[in-house]
Amino acid sequence: MTVSITQQDADALGGSDSVLMRQRRDHARLDTMISRCRAEDVGEDELDDLWQDIVQLVFSHAFAEETVLWPILRRVAPGGEALTRRVEEEHQAINELIARVERSPGDPRRAAWIRQAFALIRQDIRDEEDELLPHLRDAFDDRTLRRIGAAWEAVRATAPTRPHPGVPRRPPGNALRGVPLSVFDRLRDLAPGTGPLARRVSLTITGAVVSVGAVVLLVRSARRRTCT
Repeated sequence: MTVSITQQDADALGGSDSVLMRQRRDHARLDTMISRCRAEDVGEDELDDLWQDIVQLVFSHAFAEETVLWPILRRVAPGGEALTRRVEEEHQAINELIARVERSPGDPRRAAWIRQAFALIRQDIRDEEDELLPHLRDAFDDRTLRRIGAAWEAVRATAPTRPHPGVPRRPPGNALRGVPLSVFDRLRDLAPGTGPLARRVSLTITGAVVSVGAVVLLVRSARRRTCT
């Protein structure tokens, strides 16, 4: 019987570095930022900053899920294909809504689209924490959950941070099209700072290559486990 990860503490979920705790921390941060966006006392400047933070976290988080976690779940979870397909559809809907918001700053429907996106994000969180992620706890020991967490974090750190509705939701297509886009996204996200821009771009590209390698190794490991 699967138990929602919201009902379990860090020890039960494999420790603070497990993929389940990393997921839960991101989800909590998103929920907090969404609540703040809807507060009556939030100013325009803060609202803009919150929106950009939400967008960046939503897309890097989802890309890492689709690249690292969902392929594993399709192998180890009963009904994993149907479960991940439903969440992929939620991700696509969020992607399309946020893309619409981003390209239509003056549209009077923008506020309604943002509310719809927030509602979908929260529904996606519930579906993942209650139905998908518990299967990882059922399938893997603590050490493996921490290894998956490290690979997931590596991919998230170099994933696209903007909406790209045309990028496939599954590997290898998402990595082949998404990793190059992540370089451009992160250049747009860079605030003025120290250090040559070329060096920062190089670090971004290097991280992307490392992330793809981590994904390949992890998927191979999961395949071996399910065959034994």
